[in-house]
Amino acid sequence: MSRLEDTFLADTFWKRPVTLVRGKGSRVWDSQGKAYIDCSCGYGVALLGHCHPRVVEAIKRQVERLITCHGSFYNDAREECLSKLQKIKPDGTDKVFLSNSGAEAVETAIKLVRKYTKKKGIIAMVNSFHGKTMGALSLTWNAKYREPFMPLLEGVKFAPYGKIEKLQALVDEGVGGIFVEPVQGEGGINVPPPEYLKEVRELCDERDILMVLDEVQSGFGRTGKLWAHQHFGVKPDILCSSKALGGGVPIGATFARADIMDSLKRGEHSSTFGGNPLACAACAGAIDALLEEGLVENARVMGDLLKKGFSQMESKLIREVRGLGLMLGIDMRFEVMNIILKSLEKGVIVLEAGKTVLRLLPPLVISKNEVEEVLSAVGDSIKEEENRVFGGN
Repeated sequence: MSRLEDTFLADTFWKRPVTLVRGKGSRVWDSQGKAYIDCSCGYGVALLGHCHPRVVEAIKRQVERLITCHGSFYNDAREECLSKLQKIKPDGTDKVFLSNSGAEAVETAIKLVRKYTKKKGIIAMVNSFHGKTMGALSLTWNAKYREPFMPLLEGVKFAPYGKIEKLQALVDEGVGGIFVEPVQGEGGINVPPPEYLKEVRELCDERDILMVLDEVQSGFGRTGKLWAHQHFGVKPDILCSSKALGGGVPIGATFARADIMDSLKRGEHSSTFGGNPLACAACAGAIDALLEEGLVENARVMGDLLKKGFSQMESKLIREVRGLGLMLGIDMRFEVMNIILKSLEKGVIVLEAGKTVLRLLPPLVISKNEVEEVLSAVGDSIKEEENRVFGGN
């Protein structure tokens, strides 16, 4: 049967051979009724699980009242959302700009750096991923994403992640901002050395540079703390958030110090859909669920179980297991696509992070029994692939 997704929709995604039609909690169901534990969460979006009751109820209430309200008007749903965001704002930040995605949150941060510092230079990290719009793409390291669309933003340099001396060597008088993910997601679930972010913070303070943290994937409780940078004891000047923030509904947020945010004058930056009532209602519901249902702690506990389980597996394929909370990567000696497809057949959805890293981003509502199911299914898939590669020897 011909699908419009194959013939009419732009062919920009690799498709799994599954049609998903329903989701609840940690599980999704396909059009044939088969259930899967979702350790992809739409690349981290369904962090609260699919169709969380608080988010669903918030959307139902709002959709019957008002769907669209431009930022040139005040709105009650936006006001409530802002009151919730104020509770979770990163230490060191005072104001927020609302948009619709992680890439938009990063674009806002780029403009803030340029406007506030009056400098064009930016340093991002090797293996970084910040989005695919033209500005965010300029800070995304992988050449396969950047090269077809050159020229991009001028003045961008890349430093090896976790190596402060290399970063220091790239800093000059033209650098206004350093962009860093506290845990790299697309780049391979890379966790920096314990003191690295503090060293970056000190460098930024010494050279009058803005420290911008991209927590689009690592934030909102995923790593077992509200924000991943809290594991490392630093405060950002600007922080980008999105993905899970709306409980499944598109929303982006850029937090910044007041003096930095206030450098933007009226009309210099805006978003037609940014701060719309529907997304704001969903975001408020998602924050309530995160703070009141013990989900951040569950991320820490279940993440420890998953990491321990994979670390104890004896396999010639596994090089390293790394990550924080429910943001985990299994670095393999061979490409992981076969393992992803085998796991799918066994009822578990997992992701890649590059060609050789198996990435797991389970929802924060995942249970111990579901963790055990994941370990069993993915573990069996790894064993089958090991047997295929090494011939059972």
